[in-house]
Amino acid sequence: MDLKLKNKKVLVLASSKGIGREIAKKYSEGGASVIITGRNEETLKKTADEISTQTGREVIPFVTDVSKKEDINRLFAFVKEHFGVLDVLVSNAGGPPVINFETSDEAAWYDAFELTLMSSVRAIKEAIPLMKENGQGRIIYIASSSIKEPISELLLSNIFRSGVQALCKSLAEDYAKDQILINIVGPGKIDTDRLRSLDKKNAEKRQVELKDWQNNVQASIPIGRYGTPEEFAEAAVFLGSYRNTYITGQTLLIDGGFVKSY
Repeated sequence: MDLKLKNKKVLVLASSKGIGREIAKKYSEGGASVIITGRNEETLKKTADEISTQTGREVIPFVTDVSKKEDINRLFAFVKEHFGVLDVLVSNAGGPPVINFETSDEAAWYDAFELTLMSSVRAIKEAIPLMKENGQGRIIYIASSSIKEPISELLLSNIFRSGVQALCKSLAEDYAKDQILINIVGPGKIDTDRLRSLDKKNAEKRQVELKDWQNNVQASIPIGRYGTPEEFAEAAVFLGSYRNTYITGQTLLIDGGFVKSY
């Protein structure tokens, strides 16, 4: 299917590896020019080179810590200078840490607020004027299945990702008249470094073998296995493409049927 991405200008946040990387690659395969971001310059440049070599398209690395306002400002100054317009924003960020509610300090909460909520607020606020000027736009927020069904060990994610979901749902109504479509996509158990780290912590906490923990989790997924970043990207990029012309304000979980809530 032609996703109508040829020559589109795309920005994918937190995209040096994992889900973000595969989304950037999918846009590049569709013919878009893509800016990718990450905190580690070496990893980011390597990812940009690999995707560009594989797809033959322009992939530009820009070192960015999305939790920092000044970095978001620098990034969008570059977007304006290099692209002039913006067709697609994928708002993504690494997940906040596991905390214990009773022993957590306020610094952890403020850090998660900046990383998970304010990174999206700032990026979307910068992107929308560029899209309005362009006469159209697509915004995708990469959330978590926790926005539908809280995950016990991920309190910070449960709270702040739900806030971004509410933001996107509200803005989808406000900017539909400008042909800016905004949707939320939540991964379930997708095989990434983040999931592997959480699996390791859960196995250690319960004093079981890592493989046994992973087997039990996968047995609870109706499809019977973890998803891949590539599978996630296939669905997410459709919503954030110009083949999508009538879906906005929606939340889609890509989870193999894992979440039971409506």
